[in-house]
Parts: sequence; structure tokens; C-alpha cells
Amino acid sequence: MKKNIYLVGLLVPVLLGMTFLFWNREKKEEVKKETKQMKVVVLEKNETTATIQDENNSIYTISTEHLNGAIGDYFLIDYLGVLDDLKQVQDFEVVQLTKLDSIPSEWNEEGLFKNYYALAFNKLKKLSLDEKIGQLFLIRYNEAQSLEDLKKYPVGGFVFYEKDFKNKTSATVKEMISTLQENSKIPLLMSVDEEGGKVIRVSSNPNLVRESFKSSQDLYALGGFEKIKEDTISKSSILYQLGINLNLAPVVDVSTNSTDYMYERSFGQATDKTSQYAKTVIEASKGTNVSYTLKHFPGYGNNADTHTSSTTDNRSFESIVKNDLPPFEAGIHAGAEAVLVSHNTVTSIDASQPASLSSSVHNILRNRLNFTGVIITDDLDMGATSTIPDVALKALLAGNDLLISTNYAQEFNQIKNAVLNQTISEDLVDRVALRVLAWKYYKGLLSAEK
Repeated sequence: MKKNIYLVGLLVPVLLGMTFLFWNREKKEEVKKETKQMKVVVLEKNETTATIQDENNSIYTISTEHLNGAIGDYFLIDYLGVLDDLKQVQDFEVVQLTKLDSIPSEWNEEGLFKNYYALAFNKLKKLSLDEKIGQLFLIRYNEAQSLEDLKKYPVGGFVFYEKDFKNKTSATVKEMISTLQENSKIPLLMSVDEEGGKVIRVSSNPNLVRESFKSSQDLYALGGFEKIKEDTISKSSILYQLGINLNLAPVVDVSTNSTDYMYERSFGQATDKTSQYAKTVIEASKGTNVSYTLKHFPGYGNNADTHTSSTTDNRSFESIVKNDLPPFEAGIHAGAEAVLVSHNTVTSIDASQPASLSSSVHNILRNRLNFTGVIITDDLDMGATSTIPDVALKALLAGNDLLISTNYAQEFNQIKNAVLNQTISEDLVDRVALRVLAWKYYKGLLSAEK
């Protein structure tokens, strides 16, 4: 009897120990299953928070207690929890942090331009810091100084407005554009807002286009989506012959109220038809040598004019997802290469920043809509953003690839000084410039020989 009691006394601790080991192993396996990984680069860091970008180009802010690296460092993060695009600061639990030497292979994205990243990377390695920063800028053309400025600021491209075409012939426009191209080491994006109707640049001049391009609403009334397709092809042909390779259109904001600021420029139809409009324009543009740009993400709604002042959009997130995102999604699925982001402050996504400066807005575009092309800001010198300090730097950190700029000298130097002062990593500039260069290869502006 005593022997049996003694054996039981010995077995109980053993069994408890084994039970604990099995439980602990199961717990570890459970944690292991829940653990996720992401590779990130540190873009910015202060005493309390760090800004990171993952391999999908999503940008997050985390507490520095989770990360002890410097700007420009690469890490593999094993973490528990869920990343939330709408949170200003993420609160996931870091299980393990592993520093990586470099991740150039991670820059070779599986996206729209995937076949051109190797070429773009080789090109990138040959560029100076100024040339790399320059690729991030799409600047307003100035006839009196743009050619001279191109020597100081080797920008990615130009935006032309109505005044730049006034009274000119086709020959003088071609000369204007070809002269800029000939004086640029890297082929330039040449862009206009040729929406048709209220906003016309090239077709405001009857020397260039016999009849100005009609609005999308008028085209649809005349002949439905087939007429819109014909117009896109015709418009692209005229733009391309002049040397223009990027149209900052179509407007795919949903607006059905004639009192809305954006109504005249919009398709004027509900979400489903506006989605079909976006799809039609993007599909028709393919093969024309002119890229088209979906705007103004995440949807302009009934907001006021951001050219003159800031505007606040108080619609619910659910409303925006249901009514405003589908046209962008339709255009992206059709192969849209560029999306332009508005300056509206959308409170349900980010109440503290205009959409163009909000990483949360850009994360929705990258993650929810799976957009792998180029994200473009509206002009940073419009009323809604012109007084914001370091606006170009903030736009870059938010996730934009191309910054439309009128005050480009100051904004170019904002980014350059931030790199030289190690406020941001040069790798951030490299990664964004890489996407712009890959786009230029995709478009045929750059070739393997150049």
C-alpha cells in the first residue's frame, strides 16, 4: 500500500510536468500559427514613433518600443495582431525583430510594371541623388525658365496648361516638347488635363484641334460608351502626335447633383455607370501610347474647390467604400497605370491630413484596391496644401510616387535636405524613383539601350 502511494507520489509530478510540456508546446504552436511576418524599411523616426513601409508599399506608424533601428534599416518583423489601415499608430505585438542587410529583390514588385524593374534598378544605380529626386516631380511648365530649370532640377516630367498652347501651331507645340525631351537625360512624362468639356488644355486652341473635346456627359448623351471609347482613342492620337504621353484624366468621381463643384467635370451618373466609364476609358487608352489617370481618389463627393482652400469630407467610410471606390477599382482592374489623389480631408479615413498627405488613404489604394501603379498628388501648391510646412516631404512619406508641383525648386530641396540631414532614408527616394523609372520602361519612353 505504501509502495503504491509512493509510486503515485512520483507519477503525479511527472504527469503534471508532461501535461505542462504538452500544453506549452500546443500554446507555442498556436502562437506560431497566429504569428505573421512582414519586411519593412524605416522611413522616419523620432523619440516615440517610427514610420515604416512594407514590401507591398503600405506605410504604417508604430511605437519605437517595437523597433530599435535607424532610418534606412531593413527588418523582418514577426508579429501578432492585425494591421489596421485606419489607425494612426499600430498596436501589434512584435514577437521577433530581425535586421536585414538589404532587400533590392523586394523592390522587384509583382505588379503592373513587374517586367521592367530589373531594367529600372540598373538605371537607378547610375543616377545621382538629384536625378533620383527629380524623377519624383511632375512640374508646371514655364516657357520663360523651364529649359534652364531642367539643368538644375532633372525632373520626371512637366504639366502643361491652356496658356502653354495658346495661339500656337502644331509645329511650335511639337518643338516646345521635343526641345525639353532633347535636353533631359531621362525621357520626360509630358502631361495635360485634357478631360473635355469644362477642363481642356490642348483643345482650347482651334489651331491644334478643330473642335474642343466634349465632356464625358455630352459624349455619353450622344452615343453611350461607344462614343466615349472613340473619343479616348481620337484624343490620345492627337496628344501623342504633339508629344504628350500622359493625360491627367478621366475624372471618375461619382457626382449626380448638379450643384456639386465636381459635377460638370464628372460623368454625372451613379456608381455603376461611372465604374463602366472608368473601365471604358482605360481599356480604350491601351495601345495609344498615352497613359490615363483616374482621379480624384478616394472620390471627390460634394466637396468644395481645393484649388482655393482646404475642404473637409465628413461622409462615412462605408459610404465611400460603397459609392466612391468602385469606379477606381474598375479602372485599376482594366489596367490603369496612374491614380491622382485629392487634397480633401476625409475624416472617416484620416481627420488630421488631406488625402494627398495621408498614408491611410494610400494604404487603402494599395491594399484594398491592390493598385501597383503610380500614385500622383494633385498640385501641392493649390490652396488646400500650399501653406503646409514641408508639404513635399509629407507627400512622399504618405506614399505618393509623383508630386505635381508649381513651387518645385523649394519642394525639390525639401526632399534633398531631408536625405542629406538623414531625416529620411535615401532608400525611400530610390524605391519611389524605381517605380517611376519602371513605368517609363513600361510606356516605352526608356529602353534597354538607354
